[in-house]
Amino acid sequence: MSDPVIQPGPQFSIVIPCYNEVDGVAGTLAMIREQLQGAPVYELILVDDGSIDGTSAKLEAMKLSDPLLRVVHHEQNRGYGAALKTGIRHAKTDLIVITDADGTYPNERIPEMVKIAIEDPTVAMVVGARIAADVQYPLIRRIPKVFLRRYSSWLSRQDIPDINSGLRVMRREVLEQFLPILPSGFSFTTTITVAMLTNYYDVRYVPIGYKARIGKSKIKPIRDTLRFVKLITRTGMYFAPMRVLMPPAALLFVAAFASAGYDIYERDLGDKTVLLFMIAMITSMFAMLADMIDKRNR
Repeated sequence: MSDPVIQPGPQFSIVIPCYNEVDGVAGTLAMIREQLQGAPVYELILVDDGSIDGTSAKLEAMKLSDPLLRVVHHEQNRGYGAALKTGIRHAKTDLIVITDADGTYPNERIPEMVKIAIEDPTVAMVVGARIAADVQYPLIRRIPKVFLRRYSSWLSRQDIPDINSGLRVMRREVLEQFLPILPSGFSFTTTITVAMLTNYYDVRYVPIGYKARIGKSKIKPIRDTLRFVKLITRTGMYFAPMRVLMPPAALLFVAAFASAGYDIYERDLGDKTVLLFMIAMITSMFAMLADMIDKRNR
């Protein structure tokens, strides 16, 4: 009697958040299955984030025809980041791959990105950077991305080719350290990028293309850009408080000295000058205190 064949366990988990993606999710799943033929064994987890357009029923139908597909449902919409957190908690492997359900990312690059993480255990995250020639997204989204990328690069002291790409491979043991501070909205990817870089983890970038999405985008450029700035600043306060607070403190000192020069010329030291110096000193001391707390916690 021959020995039973032992099936290898999955080497990585692909987590796909879905919210009202009834038009694109089936095609995206079919493409992933086709493009990853011959790739290492993987598990596929789709998280329905409270869809109201028929996505939930479609996912259940897809699950019947694909027994290896795992589907998790949220009773109501919680947000892109919340859906990713749910998928991550349901994953069985150490390597977590995230991608979108709208057909925009070149998922055939997933094995290449996973290979980088497998071959070098020091790599915490591999990001598909949308900097190739075949990138397609509207100009109204390009403009805020330039600001966000430069601000994030300055906070982390490293060049970031793509701050919020939704195609990436992450090492679970590193990712779980930051889950409590990661937001439930679209800024999940932005925040994890800044968090890993400011904590000196090895992040690699792979140039990829980007297609026009299937269906309607959920991104609101102005609203979401303001949210991204707020959350990047908050993450900077966690891990790089000096980079966040010292520039405004320096500006306050410049304003205080300018005001003092004017007061000396007028031979009358004003309350405004004293107030500016006090605010500058308090901001500087707060920055140094936050930095000491951060270093001690690390």
